[in-house]
Amino acid sequence: MKICFKCNTPKELKEFYKHSRMADGHLGKCIECAKTDVRLHRDSNLSEIQAYDRKRGKLPHRLKANRDRQHTHPEAHQRALARYGEKYPERKSATVVVSNAVRDGRLKKQPCEVCGALKVEAHHDDYTKPLEVRWLCNPHHKAADAERRLREVQNN
Repeated sequence: MKICFKCNTPKELKEFYKHSRMADGHLGKCIECAKTDVRLHRDSNLSEIQAYDRKRGKLPHRLKANRDRQHTHPEAHQRALARYGEKYPERKSATVVVSNAVRDGRLKKQPCEVCGALKVEAHHDDYTKPLEVRWLCNPHHKAADAERRLREVQNN
């Protein structure tokens, strides 16, 4: 048994992370308190953490690892895409409708409506109207999706 210094609750050693530099080999706060601290830190420093994650994700060895993973495990990549389609069927359906319309010439890609970039993606404000899209470059598409998620959180 060990007492967590954060919640002052006695708990089994298995409820503490291992830490080789501690006398008993376990961290002084329980796993539950450690996770809460990490969550609070992330929430209060989100923009800095996201910037750090983006910078880290662009490091050459990480880019190479991601490429290698996609090429060496294409079935895992396909499973991930299938799970996405199962989780968000309306998004998957809208994407297929847009892809087919672009392929068939019924829908033409336009420059990004914000910055004019030519490499664009179709953004849906409403997935029930799959051919009503806004053409946005990747950064502006991500920003538009972030705004949509924020609105959804505020409405719930």
